[in-house]
Amino acid sequence: MSFIDYNNVTRRSTHEPIDYDGHGTHTSTTAAGAFVKGANANGNAKGVASGMAPRAHIAAYKVCYGDECQGHDILAGMDAAVDDGVDVLSLSLGGDSEPYHSDPIAQGGFNAINRGVFVSCSAGNSGPDHSTLSNDAPWLLTVGASTMDRSLLATVKLGDGQEFDGETLYQPHDFGSKMLPLMYPNAISGSLDRFDVRGKIVLCDRGQNSRIEKGQVVQFGGGAGMIVANAPADGYATVADPHVLPASNVPYAYGLKIKSYINSTASPTATIIFKGTAMNTPHSPAMASFSSRGPSQITPVILKPDITGPGVSVLAAWNDITGPGVNILAAWTSAFEVFSGTSMSCPHLSGVAALIKKAHPDWSPAAIKSAIMTTAYATDNSRGPILDERRLPADLFAVGAGHVDPPKAMDPGLVYDLTPQDYIPYLCGLYANNHVRAIVGGPVNCSSVKSISEAELNYPSISVKLPAIHSTPVSYTRTVTNVGAPRSTYRAMVDVPEGVSARVDPTTLSFEKVDEKKSFSITFRRRGGRRQGAVEGQLRWVSTKHVVRSPISIILE
Repeated sequence: MSFIDYNNVTRRSTHEPIDYDGHGTHTSTTAAGAFVKGANANGNAKGVASGMAPRAHIAAYKVCYGDECQGHDILAGMDAAVDDGVDVLSLSLGGDSEPYHSDPIAQGGFNAINRGVFVSCSAGNSGPDHSTLSNDAPWLLTVGASTMDRSLLATVKLGDGQEFDGETLYQPHDFGSKMLPLMYPNAISGSLDRFDVRGKIVLCDRGQNSRIEKGQVVQFGGGAGMIVANAPADGYATVADPHVLPASNVPYAYGLKIKSYINSTASPTATIIFKGTAMNTPHSPAMASFSSRGPSQITPVILKPDITGPGVSVLAAWNDITGPGVNILAAWTSAFEVFSGTSMSCPHLSGVAALIKKAHPDWSPAAIKSAIMTTAYATDNSRGPILDERRLPADLFAVGAGHVDPPKAMDPGLVYDLTPQDYIPYLCGLYANNHVRAIVGGPVNCSSVKSISEAELNYPSISVKLPAIHSTPVSYTRTVTNVGAPRSTYRAMVDVPEGVSARVDPTTLSFEKVDEKKSFSITFRRRGGRRQGAVEGQLRWVSTKHVVRSPISIILE
């Protein structure tokens, strides 16, 4: 089993294929790193580490030069990897959403799936606003980022006794518990030139410049520590950064309480209690605030992202040529570091795809994607729905089909399969003939092809728009392939919100052999009311052994 991992493999030289900034090393080893005992980042998150597919081979192709990743280089790298015989492409990079005929990752991805190669891509780090994701072509697996049940705790304790949990990767053992002066300069410019921060803990607002850079400014001014309060958009989603001084990133709500305390007393004080690695964090996984959201700008009736996976405070191997970030902590020479982003979640899914490919070498990329999506879970470790950065249930445009469940993905029961040719009627309904040829890399005559909408693709998730005239039904057909027991029966269970009805026909699918295909229709209709916007449901095909779940996104117009 072999991978291609695309990353910014160099920041210094345009000639050497060396990973100076650590990004490529981190993502590659997340996908397929070997087992290492005692892996840790400065003593944090210590344990046995490995990539998702630890026996797979990694091939890294340089597609970025300096700070630029040009489309033609990305496409050339993808094509070269496919020609070299890789099994999985893992792309922890991307840009703004653009038409597929102008998108090198969409073009390279289509060539890959046409050759039986699975393609896993980062959704992007532009959340939590909707319609911000990239790599949204339906033949790509688009991966969001969520938390794990591990936190790197740093608790802020105020002079009045209040305590607020935050996170940091830098966990000093000699900070002590002495209360220090606490100040909030509210310096929008990022400069502390007008403030005396010597020996004080400084409260800073997240945003404008990087969190680590804020710490550098505080440290340069002689500050003793820093609290980074989330912006409203980040809510409760905190990040464990490799800060240059004692610090804690706290949720937005906690930041408001700290500011209220500062305003309530003439001499506010605080300290930071560093608690290190904590496991069994409640309400995990939860969506990262930075994880880009759907719907897709190109095809909004295909639910994107497809899936979410671990992308917050991920421990993986690190190149020690420089320290974390851009030479911020050059003294750190750890072989492992912790980073966050959809760059980190993508290779988790790439590794899972490799494991499925090894177990089922005859499965198509679409079948592997279906196995991943239809076995995903949508609840956290508190048995409630996966939450977003507001601690509200995450919508489908954040979480997709749910969080990946690797063991179940190996044995999904049924799959929704697609061949590369199945995308051509959809593309012909989207673009002119020459643009479709640019995507598929071969001759196409759209005038002889009956076009279909994106919702008619045999996709593992279902999206539907229901017009205001509620008497008009909308119906789609799906086909499932039995990859489980030769003799098995599945019964349909469909859940939709009030004001919408859904009917599945037939309601029972019985299979006599492996690889047997069965089709069904699902019909939606509005049932009164003037509600508009997005609502959600699910379709489950249930047997004695399997639950094959498809999320349903419904837009009420």
